[in-house]
This record gives sequence, C-alpha cells and structure tokens, in this order.
Amino acid sequence: MKHKLETLLQQSVETLKSEGILNQDDNPKINIERARDTRHGDFTTNLAMILAKQAKTNPRQLAEKIISSFATDSAIVKIEIAGPGFINFFINTDTHNEVIKQIHDAGKQYGLSNIGAGKKIQVEFVSANPTGPLHVGHGRGAAYGSAVADLLQAVGFDVSKEYYVNDAGRQMDILATSIWLRYLEECGEVVAFPSNGYRGEYIRDIAFNIHKNTGNDYRRPAELVVEDIPADDSQGGDKEKHIDALIDRAKTLLGPSLYSDLFQAGLTVILDDIKQDLEEFGVSYHEWFSERLLMNDGSVQEALKRLDEAGYLYEKEGATWFSSSRLGDEKDRVVIRENGQSTYFASDIAYHMNKLDRGFDQIINVWGADHHGYIPRVRAAMTALGADESKLKVLLVQFAILYRGTERLPMSTRSGEFVTLRQLRSEVGKDAARFFYVMRRSEQHMDFDLKLATSKTNENPVFYVQYAHARVCSVLRQLDEKGWKKDLLLGMEHLYMLAEEHESTLITTLSKYPETLERAALQHEPHVLIQYLRELANNFHTYYNAHQFLVDDVKLRNARLNLICATKQVLANGLSLLNINTPESM
Repeated sequence: MKHKLETLLQQSVETLKSEGILNQDDNPKINIERARDTRHGDFTTNLAMILAKQAKTNPRQLAEKIISSFATDSAIVKIEIAGPGFINFFINTDTHNEVIKQIHDAGKQYGLSNIGAGKKIQVEFVSANPTGPLHVGHGRGAAYGSAVADLLQAVGFDVSKEYYVNDAGRQMDILATSIWLRYLEECGEVVAFPSNGYRGEYIRDIAFNIHKNTGNDYRRPAELVVEDIPADDSQGGDKEKHIDALIDRAKTLLGPSLYSDLFQAGLTVILDDIKQDLEEFGVSYHEWFSERLLMNDGSVQEALKRLDEAGYLYEKEGATWFSSSRLGDEKDRVVIRENGQSTYFASDIAYHMNKLDRGFDQIINVWGADHHGYIPRVRAAMTALGADESKLKVLLVQFAILYRGTERLPMSTRSGEFVTLRQLRSEVGKDAARFFYVMRRSEQHMDFDLKLATSKTNENPVFYVQYAHARVCSVLRQLDEKGWKKDLLLGMEHLYMLAEEHESTLITTLSKYPETLERAALQHEPHVLIQYLRELANNFHTYYNAHQFLVDDVKLRNARLNLICATKQVLANGLSLLNINTPESM
C-alpha cells in the first residue's frame, strides 16, 4: 500500500506540473510514513510542506490541490489534511486485511523485491588475519556482514560475498616462526619463546602435528637459532627487533623451500579452521581472495604503476610514497619501503583496483571500528585509480565485549588468551549468537550477556521471537488433536470478522514487513529487521494471551488461523534471512 500511495502522489505531482501549479523542475522525494496514531489515518505524507515554498503557496492550500488531483482508489476511504499541511490517508478494512492473503500466496517470497535488480555489489567482511582461530570479536563482523549481504540479495541486488585472506606480510612470518619454535620444542630443542610470538595452544597443536608428520625435517640446533639474536624485551631489549631477527634466522636456517612449506602448513590449518568455523556459524562466501595472489601475479606493481602514471607517487628518504594527502587523507603514505618491499597498504590498493576491475557497482567493506582512520587513504587510492570514491561504502563494526557475570573475558590473539567464536557457539548456540550480534547498530558498543543469551525467558529476545513461531505451531497441533481441519478459503472469506484491536495491530505489523526489509537492506541495518521481529512477536504474544484461536465459530476460527499462520510465515521469513532457526516447539 505504501508503494501504491507513492505512485498516486507522484501522479498528482505530475498533474499539478501540467497545470502550472508546480514547476517542471520540482521532483521531490515522496515520503510516506505510517501514522503513529491510527485515529489520524494509516499513512501520512509531508509532501505539501516540502513543495509549498516552490509553489509559493500555503502548505495547507497546496495539500488541498494535491488531494483534488489525487486519483480515486477503492483502497482509500478518506484523505484528510492535518496540522501545518500533513496529508493523512485512511485505508479501508478489506485492503487492510488483504495482507493476510498476500502472505499466504507469496509464502517464503513475501517481502522480497527487485529494487536492486541489475546492480552488482561486493560485500567483503571478517577478513581476519589467518594467524589464529576467530574470537568473539570477529563474530559480530561475521554476523553483521552476512546479514547485510543477504538482505541486499533479498531486495534484488546481485551480491558477491568475499573474505580477503591476509596471507602475506610480517604477521604471517611471526606466525610461521612461532610454529617453528614450538616445533623445535617438540624435537627437544630448548629455545626461549619470544614475547611477541603467537602463544595460543593452537600453535602447539599445529607444531605437534607437523613434527608427527615430518619428523625432524625442520629441526635445527638451538644454539644456531639464538646465536647473535638481539635481546627480547624481558632481557632489556627490543621485542620487535627480537622477533624480526628470529624470522630472518628461520628463513636462513630452513631455506626458501622448507620455510615456505612450514609457512603453508600453518596457514592451511588455521584457514581451514576459520572456514569451518564460519560455515558452522551460517556464514558462506563466494570468494576467498588471497593477498599473496596480488603479489605473485603483478597486481601490486600494476596498481603502483597506475598511481605513478596519474602523478601520485614520489620518492623520499629511499621510500616510495603515495601523495594521498592531496585527496583528503591526513598525510601521505609509504607504498614501498626503503628495503624495496611493498607495504600492506600497497596490497590493499591493488586489492581495491581488482575489485573495481571486476565491475562491481558498489563495494562494501565491513571493518572493525579501529579501522576508521584507514578509510580516507583507501578512498584516496580509489580516486587516484580513476574511480568514483562513492562506489566504496565502509561499514564499521564495534567489537563485542564478552562478559561472564561481572568478569570481562580477554580477547588477545597474540597472547592466546581469548574466547573463540566456536566456544561462544557451543555455550549459547548459533541462533542466539547471530541474533545478539545484529541486535544493535553495528557502530554501537556491545556487551554480550552470556547469561541472558542462554536463558529461556521472555527477557531473552531471540527466545521471545522464536517462541512466537513455536506457539503458532503449538496451536496447529492442538487443532489436529481436536480433530478439526484448517480451511484456508473459508478463513479468507471471513477476514472481516477480525475486528479486535489486537488483530488490527497484528495485521498492520504484518503489512510493514516489505518496507522494513527494504529499509534494513538499503540502509545496511539488520537491527531494523530484528526490531521488527521483536515487535511482531510481541504483538502476537499479546494477541495469544488475550484471545482464543480455536473457537467454536468455524468462520472466526479459520480467519484467526489464517492470521496467525501469516504471522508464522513472516517470522520464518525474517529469521531465515538472518540465518536463525524457527523451532516448532520450545
């Protein structure tokens, strides 16, 4: 109905243009809102107030002209002008109840649209360094990113979901060296473990399996490993110089081939674990894109060549710099270090060049909130590459902080002291984890309440929503137990009997689903859908507690069954978009 009103109002605008009341250049965005108080109508618009200045008239007078040019429609029983010039629309009962038929006819397709048809969008999310298992902080980005992608797909966009694998660079060398040092311990060599190494038990597990499968192939004497290595910080030295020296020593003692094998062995184990973890969390990808691929196929060099040809690179102090400050960044950035190695940012420039070359209409990056300062330099790079920076949309996600009681749980990958996403799922389940992660705006701080997430009470929002679906299923089981049959057609013929206030409220909420879905998708706000599902569940539970559904009057009974089954369908549709289950009993 909302879209129909928008169309009719647009027709009124065109009529007033043809009559000279409005200018031909007047092309306002028509906003139709649900009336907050149904006594003032079902829908309202401020169109007359927006156009009054251009039309050089009083908003109420313009509202009268809009109404007089408004096409007659049987769905609209009354149009009123209110306040300074709001136009309120009253919808007839039959049209109001029509949504129940629409839901039954459309089933799983109810609410879906094609407003994004013909547009390609890439959504890159999580992209955590493959240096350890995913922790609960990564989980929020995973739930949010996949929800954004699935919502966009639901409204017609051609969506590609991608994970950027940072499988190159210093952090990966620290990982490989950490594994090698634990491997040496398995061989009986005694080497002090660096304070800047990866300390989790998963490093020991990987090292144990490498030793089990390869024997002493990677073994080197401890005295050669530590000879002339700069002191660690615990010895009054510099931990960064210490770990970098150990990395160089590992590469020297093992040689390129063995070091590469060890590097790949660690990467494969951790990346496979990440893939399995995300799959079990209901997150899938179309593409796992390797950073090393960009380095090996010449993409980094090609990206820097394009920047150079566009006049954005210069030499200074032995390094190559990108003059990003000319394009809105706070300062220029190094892309090639003094030692001739490209920076992580250079790889990121090449990655975004690759995205642009693949022809996406929009590129969405879901990043942690700590990457906020990184956005201007990436936008600058896209502009320097000749692209419209508006193609890039960066959505920031605050990491969730996990509490068990009053204890804040640690999440440091380097120290190995953290709660993994897998452990969280084991404790609260996939459904609760995904629901809680997207329950608030992504940029809002979030404390994850384990106690609430596992409770089976109405205070637990995911339980409350799922319980509404299960309650409808329970009513249908009771129907069978009574030996009655649901008569869909009879119920549709008598929808006019749904005259209770609770029924009207529930029907109105059901009719909001398509517009809610579009808003959640286009604004990249899954929490809007969560809020809607909570409202729908609350309206259903209130209705359930106030009225009997399985009444003796067969006409009223089937009308009410049609209504609650429509509710069940919409709950299922919304939850499935968020990859949350719809249990039939709880």
